[in-house]
Amino acid sequence: MLNLVRAQVYRVDRNDPDPRAVSHAAEVIRRGGLVAFPTETVYGLGADALNPGAVERVFKAKGRPPDNPLIIHVASMEELYTIGRDIDWRAEELAKRFWPGPLTLVVKKSPIVPKITVAGLDTAAVRMPRHKVALRLIEESERPIAAPSANKSGRPSPTLAEHVVADLGDEVDLVLDSGPTDIGVESTVLDITSEKPVILRPGGVSREEIEAVVGVVEVHPSALGVLPHGEDAPRSPGMKYRHYAPAAKLVVVEGELEEVRHAVQELIDLLRRRGIRVGVLGSEGYSYRADVLRDLGSRSNPGGAARLLFRYLREMDDEGVEVIVAEGWRDEKGIALAIKNRLRKASGGVVLEAEQLIKALRTSPTGVYIEVMGT
Repeated sequence: MLNLVRAQVYRVDRNDPDPRAVSHAAEVIRRGGLVAFPTETVYGLGADALNPGAVERVFKAKGRPPDNPLIIHVASMEELYTIGRDIDWRAEELAKRFWPGPLTLVVKKSPIVPKITVAGLDTAAVRMPRHKVALRLIEESERPIAAPSANKSGRPSPTLAEHVVADLGDEVDLVLDSGPTDIGVESTVLDITSEKPVILRPGGVSREEIEAVVGVVEVHPSALGVLPHGEDAPRSPGMKYRHYAPAAKLVVVEGELEEVRHAVQELIDLLRRRGIRVGVLGSEGYSYRADVLRDLGSRSNPGGAARLLFRYLREMDDEGVEVIVAEGWRDEKGIALAIKNRLRKASGGVVLEAEQLIKALRTSPTGVYIEVMGT
C-alpha cells in the first residue's frame, strides 16, 4: 500500500485479486467514497451510482460538466433491469453476445437512478465490464457503480494506475492497480432507445459486430469527431466536449498515407525551424525527423494501436512536447473508427488534409504556423 496525499494505491492481481483489497474498496463505495479501478478499456473513477452525493464527488473530482452523463457499471443482467426499463430484445441479445465486455447500452432509465448520474436525461448508459477486479468490486459493494474514466475532464484517459494518480491523486480515496488495461480506449456506446440503434461513441465493439446481432445501425456524426451544430445535451460520454487531449497542441493530418507522411515531415520541419519542440505519432515504423517519436505499430493491427494511443499522448507531455503531429486514420472498420474518433476529439478539430497542407506549406508557411499554433 502506497500513500499519495489522500489516495491509497493497492496493487492487485488482475486474475486473482486480493479479497481484502476488494473488500476495502467496496466499503469505500458503500460509504460514498471514490475508488479508481481497472476495466478492460481504461481505468474508471467509481462511485455508488444510486448515491447522489457520491456521484457529485465524481463530477467535482474530474471537473466534469454537469450535462455529461456517466456510465453505470453492473455485474449481472438482473441489474440491467433494475437500472433500465422497457428493455427490449435488442438489449437482451446484445448483452448476451457482448457482456461482460466493452459495449455500453443506452436504455430508458428506471426511476431509482438519480438525475445527477444521467445528467438529467431520461436514459441511462449501462455496461458490464470484462475485468475480474471490476466485477468483484461491483459484486462486493452490492451497488451499481457510476464510473467515467479516472482522469481530469478533457485529458487522455488513463490506461495505467500511475495516470490516475497523476490526475486525481488528491481527489480519489483508493486506487486498485492491476497494471495496463487491455483495450486502451473506452467502450462503444450504443443508443437502443429508438427504432434504429445509433453508435454514439465508437470503442471496443465494432459496428460490424453489432450489426451481426441486431442488423443495420447508424453512426452519430459525433462518433467521427465533431458534434453537429444545434445539439446541446450529449446523450453519452464523449460526444459534446473536447476529450482525450494532451497538454500539447495536437494536429491530425489525414489523407493517403504517403501524402500524410510527406505533409507531416514538412510540418515538423516548419515548427522546429521556429523553435517548437515537436513530437510525432506515427505508424509502421516510419522514421520521422522529430524531437520525440512514438509509433503505434502496424495499421493492420489497430487493436495494438488503440492500446498505446492514450499512453503515448501522456508520454509526449512528460517529454515536454509543445506540438504533437499525428498521422490520421482513415479506416472506419473495427476499432480503427475509435482511433480516428479519439484523435479528432483530442485535436479539438485541428484536422488537416495532407494534400492541402503540402500546398499551404509551400505557398503560405506563416499561415500554416498561425493555424497550428493559434497565434
